[in-house]
Amino acid sequence: MLLDSLKQEVIIIAEIDESSIVRIIEELQNKGFYNFKFAVNGAEIHKIIREYYENPEAIGLIIISKDLPGCEIKDLYKSFSQWDGGVFIPLIVLKKDLTPDCDDWNFGSQNLIYHLKQDYSPVELQIIVNFFICLKNEKYLRYKQQERLLTELSERKLVDAKLKYLVGHDELTGLLNRSSLEQHIQLTLNRNSSRNFSQDSVLLFIDLDRFSLLNELEGFDVGDRLLIDVIGLIRNALNNVGLFARIDSDKFGLYLENCTVSQAEIWSKKIRTSLDNFRFVIGAIAYNITASIGLSSLNSAKSMIHPRELIYQAHQACCMAKTNGRNMVWKYDSDDTVIRERHRDICWVPILRDAFLNKRFFLLFQPVVNLINGDISHYEVLIRLRGENGIVIGPGEFIPAAERMGLIHGIDLWVVENTIDYLAALPIELSHIALAINLSSVAFQDESLLPTIKQKLEMTCVRAERITFEITETAAIDNFKQTRSMIHQIRALGCHFALDDFGAGFCSFNYLKRFPVDYVKIDGQFIQNLVNDETDQVLVHSMHQIAKKLGKKTIAEFVECPKTIKLLREIGVNYGQGYIFGKPSEQLMEQNIFQINDVL
Repeated sequence: MLLDSLKQEVIIIAEIDESSIVRIIEELQNKGFYNFKFAVNGAEIHKIIREYYENPEAIGLIIISKDLPGCEIKDLYKSFSQWDGGVFIPLIVLKKDLTPDCDDWNFGSQNLIYHLKQDYSPVELQIIVNFFICLKNEKYLRYKQQERLLTELSERKLVDAKLKYLVGHDELTGLLNRSSLEQHIQLTLNRNSSRNFSQDSVLLFIDLDRFSLLNELEGFDVGDRLLIDVIGLIRNALNNVGLFARIDSDKFGLYLENCTVSQAEIWSKKIRTSLDNFRFVIGAIAYNITASIGLSSLNSAKSMIHPRELIYQAHQACCMAKTNGRNMVWKYDSDDTVIRERHRDICWVPILRDAFLNKRFFLLFQPVVNLINGDISHYEVLIRLRGENGIVIGPGEFIPAAERMGLIHGIDLWVVENTIDYLAALPIELSHIALAINLSSVAFQDESLLPTIKQKLEMTCVRAERITFEITETAAIDNFKQTRSMIHQIRALGCHFALDDFGAGFCSFNYLKRFPVDYVKIDGQFIQNLVNDETDQVLVHSMHQIAKKLGKKTIAEFVECPKTIKLLREIGVNYGQGYIFGKPSEQLMEQNIFQINDVL
């Protein structure tokens, strides 16, 4: 049974005999067809067809008289039997008789024309119309399926091609990506491994200076536009020399084969000159763009196993260029002190992480003694790291690396938490013990420090006045406002503060009056030779007197001999700390064991 939607398609009746037209309409209306268009010549057929140019599949078929004026049926069939877009329009030709004549032709494989005798039976007409409309739509659907399949295949090929391209290229800039750069460098390494071939190459690691700042101010879209402009600028400066790759967001690599370091420096200067002359304009603002460039040489005489070594070396050189002022070209040198320091820092990262996981950190305690009566005032808490071989590692070795590698905040919090837990675990008869905790130079940049101290004190019920925090004078001055604010907040909890290494800075006295600290620890450089250096004696005396006037107590570090103790007492310094009183130990020393007169 023919679907109702197909019966809505247009049937064109091309006939001049009115009785024949009426008969066709009646026969087809009995089967549910009602959408008819009429033509009395060939031109009118074309006119009707043009009305459905945008929707040709709406035409069901054409019933046409063989003798229709102005119409060559053969030409009409060729024009409309296969419409553009896969629409096929069948023809039913009404003839007086079905005997072959010279106008009959072979219609090929489409077979969408049918010759019908004018004295047809109603059933015959209905069957033929139903059949051809169904056949037409089946062919149309099959065509669309084939077209959709071809489209999907084409799209898939495009996607595959794009994926293959992106495997080796950066999507935004069209440059080679890091993986492709490594592959090209590896080819050079492979060739250099041959005895019959050697080639020197240089990698330029180009890093745009303060690119992240522009992203923050103008947004990532503007940043992308800048990258594209800069890449075009560099390409013009290079005149297509070398392999240009995007290594990271604003970091690029230029690999120059068969090139010396001197030649690479010339190309680097050309890049910097081009950038110096470039202005990136956004609205009324013009940005000056600079780049730091690191050079690393792939010398055939040197052994290098993996391309990443070359990239790493060039990156290290670029970091040196940034450290020394930016907008510079820097050559990699394995003997460079700072680069060696960076290597050590990287080696420290897994060691420090392991120390956290496997509890390799531990605390030592060194007494701070009252120089008048010999009583132990409190203990300074010192952190140590126990290596895998059992060797104890001092903070001077790992703290600087931890600060540079961003691990210092974790160490600060570990010391604070474990110190408070240690006080909480002491027996009741030692509840008077007080401890001093050293904080790093960046401790107050950690927003979690204050809530950690507050929470630990509340959880353990340790009295806040049993804790003193020490911060170096240099760190305090570098972050004056933030440090002063944090000291106020921590002191509000009841804790004390000491300004450590006092005298090591250049503005000590100016800042001392503005810091709300309880103790001033005189830097050890003034104490170690105090007995023999009158200048140190004058300075220590001045420091003590000023601290005293400001209501702060003084602590002398690195006290090592009885004569120093005697001199400090004469000056009036309140406390002393040094090996003469006790070395750092995992156990607290007994109280009041020091008789000052015994060590004088």
